[in-house]
Amino acid sequence: MEKKYNTRSPAVKRLMREAAELSQATQDYYAEPLQDNLFEWHFTVRGPQDTEFQDGVYHGRIIVPAEYPMKPPDIIVLTPNGRFETGKKICLSISGFHPESWQPSWSIRTALLAIIAFMPTPGQGTIGSLDYPKDERQRLARRSKSWSCDTCGCPKELLPEPGEGATSADQKQQQEMQDIVQNMALKSEEEIAAQKAKSVDSSPSAEEQKKVTSVPSSTSGTTETLSTTTSAGATTNPSTTGSSSRSSTTTSTTASARSASTRRATVTQVQRSNHVYDFMILLLVAAIAAILYRRVNLMQEAEGGPLGGPGPTE
Repeated sequence: MEKKYNTRSPAVKRLMREAAELSQATQDYYAEPLQDNLFEWHFTVRGPQDTEFQDGVYHGRIIVPAEYPMKPPDIIVLTPNGRFETGKKICLSISGFHPESWQPSWSIRTALLAIIAFMPTPGQGTIGSLDYPKDERQRLARRSKSWSCDTCGCPKELLPEPGEGATSADQKQQQEMQDIVQNMALKSEEEIAAQKAKSVDSSPSAEEQKKVTSVPSSTSGTTETLSTTTSAGATTNPSTTGSSSRSSTTTSTTASARSASTRRATVTQVQRSNHVYDFMILLLVAAIAAILYRRVNLMQEAEGGPLGGPGPTE
C-alpha cells in the first residue's frame, strides 16, 4: 500500500501511523483501512456495558477526506442498532457534518470512542439518529452478532471476548469516553436550520451593502454618531439625550447663519466690484471724448481758424 500512495502526504503519513496503532483489536473496538483504499476504513465496536447495547457488536464505515487530519471524516453505521440510522452519515461534532468543531489532534480511535460513548445518549432529533424503545434495541443487539459485512465478514469475529488476552477498557478509557460526551455535541436538523437562518439574517444583503457604500463620508460619520448614541441609550438618561439633541440643533442653526452671512458678504463684494468697473469705464469714455475734441480743435486751427468760428473784423 505504501507504493500506491505518496508517503510525503500528511494524510497518508497520519493514516498509516493510525493503522499501525489500531492493528491490535481490543475487546471494545477495532478498525483498519481497506486493502485497496487507505481513505476508507471499516470499524467494529462493542456496545457499552450496563446499557441496552451491551450484548451488541456494531459495524460501520469511516470515509476519510484527502485533507485529513485538517478535516473530519464521515461516519456511517451499517449494523441495525436502534440508535443510529444505517447507511447514513451520522452527525457528530467529530464527523464531517461539523468541520468547524473538528480538532486535528482527534483521530479515528477518538471517533470510535465517541460512537461507543454516544450510543446510550438520547437522539433528540439529531441527523442520522434514532430513538427506538429499549426492548427493541436489546433485540437488535442480540441479532447484531449474526450480522455480516460483505467486505469484512462477521464483525463478532473481529473483536476478542473479554478476558481472552485482549486489551480491556480500563478506568482511563472510561474517563476518556465521558470526556468525549461532555466535549462533543449532537446537533439536530432543526438546530442546524435555525443556525443557518440566524447567520443569513445577521449578514447584510447585497442591496443594503450598496446603500452603505453609496453614503458619503459625512453621512457615514453622522450615522456612526447616531449608532453610538443609540447603543449608549441603556445607560444615558432622557435629559442627557434631550440636551444632546438641543445642542445639535443649536450647532446646525449657527452653521446655517454663518453660511448665510458668508453668502451676503460675497454678494456685497461682487456689487462693489461692479461699481468700480462702471466708474472706470466712465472715466475712460470721458478721456477718449476729451482727446477727440482736442484733436478736432487742432485740425480746425490748422485749416484757418479756431473751432469756435471766425475772429472779429477791424
